[in-house]
Amino acid sequence: MVSLKNITKTYNHGTVKAVDDVSFSVEKGELFGLIGPDGAGKSSIFRMLATLLIPDKGSATVAGHDIVNDYKLIRSKVGYMPGRFSLYPDLSIEENLDFFATVFNTTVKENYHLIEDIYVQIAPFHKRRAGRLSGGMKQKLALCCALIHKPTVLFLDEPTTGVDPVSRREFWEMLKRLRQQGITILVSTPYMDEASLCDRIALIQHGRILSIDTPQGIAAAYPNSLYAVKATDMPRLIHVLSTYYPHMHSYLFGEVIHLDARGMGGYNLPDELTQFLTAEGFADIEVKPIAPTIEDCFINMLVRHDT
Repeated sequence: MVSLKNITKTYNHGTVKAVDDVSFSVEKGELFGLIGPDGAGKSSIFRMLATLLIPDKGSATVAGHDIVNDYKLIRSKVGYMPGRFSLYPDLSIEENLDFFATVFNTTVKENYHLIEDIYVQIAPFHKRRAGRLSGGMKQKLALCCALIHKPTVLFLDEPTTGVDPVSRREFWEMLKRLRQQGITILVSTPYMDEASLCDRIALIQHGRILSIDTPQGIAAAYPNSLYAVKATDMPRLIHVLSTYYPHMHSYLFGEVIHLDARGMGGYNLPDELTQFLTAEGFADIEVKPIAPTIEDCFINMLVRHDT
């Protein structure tokens, strides 16, 4: 349903490369995630696929249509939810929906079955102006407007940024139900925990794809042993770990420090490290092996890329 081949996009007369030779494809009915921090190039990719930007190099198709030559056809087949709330703040929920339905020459009634599960949550406020809605309700209204013309492909650019945890969870439940209706969904997010909710993901940084696989496949490909380390005086612990030889990459991860034991084959790391930290004056020391998360995999790829 979506295919990119060597897509490149630059800004500021070619001095800033936002998207750098990106290629990937998305199958029909797939929930595909583009995962990376702000500035990684996610929005630029989505804007090109939604025919709002023209690539400098490369080509792409959406639903079999070229994003440059067939932009009118693509716009009738896709739903696009940009990162910033872009509906009309002075119009009510009801008026925004009616407007977008009219733009696509349809009616809310005709495609109500697509948005029913979402709309019932905001229906009690249907007369309220969109600009006065909470973040979660704005998100639901924007999704309704993106679906009202029955798109075959849905582009959602960081739809859960700035939304409370409950609304985030509800939103992903909505996406699962939409996927069951055969809609192909591409979603971008900076939240690594959302990666596991996708069928496949692409990790992206500085406009380049680092890896594409299922979330489980990316986690299983983690190349090193990973440990969680905890002790008294955590600020000092992160500094002392940097002096340990042989050197291992470590970083704060919630209430613990994650330690990448690259090249530590043959070491009994928990015992060796516990002895070292005891000698350094730490108490209540815990060193235990853990399974890597998507965030650990992303950090490891960045470290390998930088070195």
